[in-house]
Amino acid sequence: MRPDKRYTLEEAAALVPEGATLGLGGVTLYRRPIAFVLALAARYRRDDGPRNLTLLAFTAGLESDLLVGEGLVSRVRTCYFGLEAFGLAPHFTQAASQGGLEIWEESEASLAYGLRATLAGVGFMPSTAWQGTGMFQLRPDVRTVKDPYTSQQLTAFPAIRCDAAVIHALKADPEGNADIGDHRGIDIELALVADTVIVTAERVVPEVSRAQVFGPAVTAVVEAPHGAWPTSCHPDYPLDGLAILDYLEAVGTPGYEDLLAGWAEQHGLSWPA
Repeated sequence: MRPDKRYTLEEAAALVPEGATLGLGGVTLYRRPIAFVLALAARYRRDDGPRNLTLLAFTAGLESDLLVGEGLVSRVRTCYFGLEAFGLAPHFTQAASQGGLEIWEESEASLAYGLRATLAGVGFMPSTAWQGTGMFQLRPDVRTVKDPYTSQQLTAFPAIRCDAAVIHALKADPEGNADIGDHRGIDIELALVADTVIVTAERVVPEVSRAQVFGPAVTAVVEAPHGAWPTSCHPDYPLDGLAILDYLEAVGTPGYEDLLAGWAEQHGLSWPA
C-alpha cells in the first residue's frame, strides 16, 4: 500500500520545532504558504511556541512579515525582504530598525551555493561570487580558499542546513509528489536539504502527471485550497493587491487583529482570541 501523508494544517504546523531553521518556498508574492504561516502563528499564540526561528527564504515577503510580526523569528536569511510594488514589509522594517532581528546578509549566490554544498554533502561550495566586494565585512563567517589547481582566490560559501521547509504546490498526491509550476525559486533544493518537508497544495489528487518535488523527500501533505492567498498562485488565481493594501493599512492599528482573524477564517483556521 502506498503511504498516505495527508495532514491537517494544524497537524503540519506542529512539526516545526523550537529554534528551527524554517525554509519558506515561493518567490516574492507568488505561491507563498500563507495558510501554513497562519496555522503556525495560531499555534504560537496558543502554545507560546515555537520560538527563536531562523527564517530561510530566497526572497521573503508577506508570509515572512506575518511571522516576524508574531514574534516567532529571531534570525533572517534572505537576499530580499519586502512586498514588491507595495513597498516595505512593515513588521520586518520595524524589527530590523530597532535591532530586534539578527540579519544574515545573503545574495542569490550565497544561498544557491550554500544549498548546493549541503546537497553535495560537503562543508562549503567554492565560487567567484563576492570577490572584490564588501560582503565579507558583513559576513565574517564566509571565508576564502585558494584553488589548488589555478591558485585563484575563491569564496567558500558554507553549507546551509534546514530543519523544516514549507512549499505550496499547485497540486500533490497523497504520497507527497507535488507539481509546483514553472516559477520554482529554490523550492526543489529546499525539499532536498530539509529534514522535514511540508507540502501544502491547492488540491490533493490521486496522482499527479508531473512533479518537481518527490514523495520520498516529503513528510506531510496538506490540502489547502487558496493556501497562497492573498499572494498569487498562477494559473489558479492572481495576486489580491487590495488584501495586501488592507494588511499594510491595518498593521499597527486595532484593526490588525480583526484582519488576521478574517484571513485565518478564510483559510479554515480557528484564530485564538
